[in-house]
Amino acid sequence: MLNLLLFMLAKQKKKQTLEELAIQIQNGDEPLLNVVLEDYKPFIKKTVSSVCKRFIYESDDEFSIGLIAFHDAILKYNHQRGTSIISFSEVIIKRKVIDYIRKNGKYQDVSIDMSFSDDGEESSNLTIDQIVSVEEFDKQEEANKRREEILSFQEHLAHFKLSFKELLEQSPKHEDARLNAIDIAKTVVNSKELLDYLIDKRRLPVKKIEKQVSVSRKTIERNRKYIIAISLILIGDYVYLRDYLKGRLDI
Repeated sequence: MLNLLLFMLAKQKKKQTLEELAIQIQNGDEPLLNVVLEDYKPFIKKTVSSVCKRFIYESDDEFSIGLIAFHDAILKYNHQRGTSIISFSEVIIKRKVIDYIRKNGKYQDVSIDMSFSDDGEESSNLTIDQIVSVEEFDKQEEANKRREEILSFQEHLAHFKLSFKELLEQSPKHEDARLNAIDIAKTVVNSKELLDYLIDKRRLPVKKIEKQVSVSRKTIERNRKYIIAISLILIGDYVYLRDYLKGRLDI
């Protein structure tokens, strides 16, 4: 029964453009999404291979990145702009694969050519609509990642019986007080003993910290929640929060 369904979907798919299929998928046709992903694997392999400069197998991490990127491109594609989804998805796949390669340091020399035609061959330049679509996609992706990171941090704080509301209310009001608190947090994460205590007990080892910093115990206690929060950001995978604090954290 499943094979028959896939066959019928595949037969129907051939009568429609990828843009039309994308609209159906965005409207919730998940079986059709699976068929399209399977059918466009050769396109994904070719696109990923053009970045990696080698033949790509489905078992390769780069192929998985490309498949996910193609999946995202279909879901985020805006048909109202009249842009070719092949051109749009090709740009997204190449960007995501290059980001992965650079992050993992797998290749020394990787660059992206942002010029493609509908059939996958290189052309002169992307249209304005294509550029805008890619920029909107990137902005939405970043917004989603920021949202996910904040939710993750919120859950992390909850383990320490903290909340964003408390942090807003009790964060140091003066710049020098914030800088002192950040320095204390850096002291905590740079000390195995202090950090282990914080993680195991889920509270700040105030007495131990007092011996290693030049501020009073009263000051540490007053900024306890803020210090814990900064410490969690420093040891966690919080790219955007760390970037926001980078100038002050000196990391």
